Amino acid sequence: MHVLPDSFDMLWSNCLKENPWHKFPFSGFLAMLSAIATLMVDSLATSLYTKKCKAGVILDSSISVEGDREMQAAVNSGQHDHVHPHHLHHGGVLKAESGDNSQLLRYRVVAMVLELGIVVHSVVIGLSLGASNNTCSIKGLVAALCFHQMFEGMGLGGCILQAEYKLLKKALMVFFFSVTTPFGIALGMALSKTYKENSPNALITVGLLNASSAGLLIYMALVDLLAADFMGPRMQADIKLQIKSYVAVLLGAGGMSVMAKWA
Repeated sequence: MHVLPDSFDMLWSNCLKENPWHKFPFSGFLAMLSAIATLMVDSLATSLYTKKCKAGVILDSSISVEGDREMQAAVNSGQHDHVHPHHLHHGGVLKAESGDNSQLLRYRVVAMVLELGIVVHSVVIGLSLGASNNTCSIKGLVAALCFHQMFEGMGLGGCILQAEYKLLKKALMVFFFSVTTPFGIALGMALSKTYKENSPNALITVGLLNASSAGLLIYMALVDLLAADFMGPRMQADIKLQIKSYVAVLLGAGGMSVMAKWA
């Protein structure tokens, strides 16, 4: 809510040269490129994960085919009494396991890409907070930041649980999410003497990073989180649940919009 407008304000600042910063909407352009790049990473990562696990699926399918051949041979030879019923279930089990594996891979890709976007965004907002010299706005900014990080953490935590990572990888992802904002704040405080919010270099750097984060987060929110849930079989089968979920989404968006006033 606040990242993309901040990027527009920074890259359209009067402190920057007229050419090229006031001649072209770099914020919107970079946000679009970031969303497309996120789509590419999302798609390629899903393909790579699928190829890595495809060998196991092929192995299971070969077992199923072998079982079907044995059953067919038994039928052709008239040995109906020796055909085991569990062979009939191999195909169904394979399809179910393949679908579960595909969904699990999707959850893992979403968790990794979302973690990347949140980490970049957290460093940027931490840097802005640490380098700020305006004591009047720091209190409101800290309060908004706490709520902001809490909701981001809840969303990321749900994705990590769905991905069913091992304990070590879960701990690493939680660790990086937890330390990036304090790291950004510490970095901003260390650079506060040399870092000037209105300097051209700072405006360009933070503005471009904000635009990149905005495109990534917009894509993740709409495509990998909201669309995946609302277009899922459970939601599509229950209209009342859809309406309740839409109300919850609108309330959440409204709450975040209010917090954007201080962010």
